[in-house]
Amino acid sequence: MSGATELTVSNIFVYPVKSCAGLALDEAQVIDTGFDHDREWMVVNDAGWFITQRQYPHLATVRPTIEGNILTLEAPDVPPLRVPISATHTRPVTVWSSKDLTAYDQGDAAAAWFSALLDRPCRLVRKTPGMRPINTHYQTTGKELVGFADGYAFLLTSLASLDDLNARMERPVPITRFRPNIVVAGGTAFQEDGWKRIRIGQVTFRVIKACNRCEMINVDQQTGQRDTQPLDTLGSYRRHAKGIAFGQNLVQENEGAVRVGDKIEILE
Repeated sequence: MSGATELTVSNIFVYPVKSCAGLALDEAQVIDTGFDHDREWMVVNDAGWFITQRQYPHLATVRPTIEGNILTLEAPDVPPLRVPISATHTRPVTVWSSKDLTAYDQGDAAAAWFSALLDRPCRLVRKTPGMRPINTHYQTTGKELVGFADGYAFLLTSLASLDDLNARMERPVPITRFRPNIVVAGGTAFQEDGWKRIRIGQVTFRVIKACNRCEMINVDQQTGQRDTQPLDTLGSYRRHAKGIAFGQNLVQENEGAVRVGDKIEILE
């Protein structure tokens, strides 16, 4: 592909703590569960059940950074917290139908920080090696894994699809509303719906399914405030039997690096 139709990676994001703010990267390494450090940590209630922006939209304002062996958490109006990355004490946790997973508890200081922020008892946990398989219906090797992400290792969206959506709304929204890992520049709106396999940089991906969107896309990722858009508008023309679609879930076929500016090759 060349010229106006050339497809490239415009943005890469990882979300170190599930449902907290993302980090924009120039390059990310693909490991067995997705991008390195993506959804590596998660907040759980005292029963071990995962907590997200669906219940607490202001989690979007929690900004994690990683330097060496330290996870730093910052949020408005509270002191920042430095969490030594621990892989010792474990506890059972649940993500959707994946029950009694084992995760590393990240200590009492992190638990107290999030408990005060959310005004309820909770803990911060870190994923253990391997974690959990994707939906068996979409497995081909039996080795497709995911960490604390909802269901699949990667979410891909495109700027052309976002432009199509924004043209239908009074107030445009940024691509960050959809919390993608890989953002595509170039091409046409919703072309990604027809892809089956793609190559980006060193990595080949299998396109699994359309991502069905929930009310989380109505949360402003800068302020943590919830609205009714863009889900209402998206639902007016992107609704199908299983939900309201925007973006595609991917799994990797190998490990390697993906970089902003990489060309995207459509294999199938």
